[in-house]
Amino acid sequence: MSSLDTLQVFQSLNSSPHAQLEQSASLGDGVVAALWNNRHDAQDYHGPSHHTLSCYISGGTQTFRRDQPNNKGAPGKLCVLPAGHQSSWVVNGDLRLAHLYIRPEQFALNCVTLLDREPREMMLRENTFIDDPLQAERFRRLIRMNWSEPGERLLTSSLAHELLDHMILRQVGMREGLRLKGGLAPHLRRQLVDFIELNLAEPLSLGQLAGMCALSEYHFARMFRESFGLPPHQYLLARRLNRARELLRSTRLPFGEIALDCGFASASHFSNRFKQAMGATAGEYRLAFQS
Repeated sequence: MSSLDTLQVFQSLNSSPHAQLEQSASLGDGVVAALWNNRHDAQDYHGPSHHTLSCYISGGTQTFRRDQPNNKGAPGKLCVLPAGHQSSWVVNGDLRLAHLYIRPEQFALNCVTLLDREPREMMLRENTFIDDPLQAERFRRLIRMNWSEPGERLLTSSLAHELLDHMILRQVGMREGLRLKGGLAPHLRRQLVDFIELNLAEPLSLGQLAGMCALSEYHFARMFRESFGLPPHQYLLARRLNRARELLRSTRLPFGEIALDCGFASASHFSNRFKQAMGATAGEYRLAFQS
């Protein structure tokens, strides 16, 4: 099953006879981009498992949510649709819009790394027709790129992360009345984050991390996932790949040295993991940013 098959908002539009997909691409790290045009349509979204950030590129001045009929869209307007939300839309006239679909795991990772908060504590605020010129300009830059060309897709991925980070910093708030059960204590979570960042080059083990929290490996793995939103090995891999991308963009270090600096067993292991995550080789990634 492809990643697009599990994106309910994408599938809802894709099944409409009125909506046409101009292009789409998986950008790695649980983020997918799509560019649509639509005309005289109606759409209902019922509890998608992913977050959606959208931007109206052109048209949409007579498009509205059924529960907010007096609030109309316009070019440059943004919408934030959290996972699990319910919404019904009426599209009158022509509309061209761009979407970013964000997996909950990536949202959770950014809550930890950007906000130093447990993902369970945070909620993405649903918002319709936001004015945010900086985000709108990022979307316009994004759709001018050729997502099917490897170098362009990698630049698009970087831009998508800027959009995601900005959304999290501006549109995420604390859940009210939440009483967390289970998971790691805040001081242990911060201790783990700092330790992992300082030791990405080392062969960290589950037992070593569990020992820092005085827990068995089984209980640590379960509590880590509750606090971080993803298993320890996925978190560690994501942080190692993030460090590798930074080094590829900012240095001329050989790939073998980058692999060791980021905790990969060999250059070939690093290359395989990088291509799986990004859809392109480390060499293509470096070339795209040098260009």
